[in-house]
Amino acid sequence: MKKNYDYSVNFDKKTEELFKNSVYLGQGNNGIVYELPGNKIIKIFVDKKICDMEANTLKKTKKSKYFPKIYFHGNLYIIREKVEGERLDKYIKRNGLDEEMSKKIYLLLEEFRKLKFKKLDTRCRDIYVNDKLELRMIDPKGCYTRKVDFPRHLMKKLNRLNVLGTFLKHIRKINKKKAKYWETQIKIYFKMNNIKCNI
Repeated sequence: MKKNYDYSVNFDKKTEELFKNSVYLGQGNNGIVYELPGNKIIKIFVDKKICDMEANTLKKTKKSKYFPKIYFHGNLYIIREKVEGERLDKYIKRNGLDEEMSKKIYLLLEEFRKLKFKKLDTRCRDIYVNDKLELRMIDPKGCYTRKVDFPRHLMKKLNRLNVLGTFLKHIRKINKKKAKYWETQIKIYFKMNNIKCNI
């Protein structure tokens, strides 16, 4: 369940004009999101530190095809490109997980390493699949501060979707050593947290 916050933010004049034509999209744990004209969104934060961290991540990833462009970073808000498509978890529920999509997820995770992220993990709901079956990211959190060396959160959700075994089978064809490490680590995590493993 999402927390309810009272949002208060001072916009510059240009943003204020754009915001007059905004459409509410939703609220997450860290902010509230509106669509703006011109295929943009504005995300308003409660915590300046989280706002700055997300903005800085988007600035550092500006050359990556996986991350949205950032247009403006205000005191408690960012304006960025709108990411189109369907959440990965919803996509998998409808279509299953084939070898090609597993490879795309693997390449996304490899991109995290190339970008020198400390957190080599993400949530399924932060990955979107567009109509060209390309993956795009939203809400990058703790990428450069929180150390996670395998896709724990992602695999936890794939386990709930009953496709973790399929995913690891596909990854073995790409990188056997990495697949073995990820499987070992997630089994340890599941055992420690009393989670049923569906591999």
